[in-house]
Amino acid sequence: MIAVLPVETNNMGACINISLGRTPFFLIYDTNTNHSLFIENTAAGSQGGAGVKAAQLMVDNGADVVIAPACGKNAADVLMASGIKIYKSSGCSIKDNITALIAGTLEELSDIHPGFHNHGGSGN
Repeated sequence: MIAVLPVETNNMGACINISLGRTPFFLIYDTNTNHSLFIENTAAGSQGGAGVKAAQLMVDNGADVVIAPACGKNAADVLMASGIKIYKSSGCSIKDNITALIAGTLEELSDIHPGFHNHGGSGN
């Protein structure tokens, strides 16, 4: 399973970022091989639509699941239309969240917010 997490820096000691659309990096983690890859979030600097662009980046990188503290509606629509499940992160640790995903203890994210449209680059 390919899990994608928004992270603050490109290393396994990083914290999960609170902004899905404007996070600096994504961790792409394969739970079958334990292979991890960090990619730059090219949507982070977008004038608008960062959440949708970031969601499409996750789709393009083969995500099966996304682990994040929050998600805007437009990004969630793209992810769910692609069959990607969104799980609510628990704390900031990448390792703890991946372990919880594999153990099946993460909850699906049900609190999808409307987004932060046109609010100076703070949107998901």
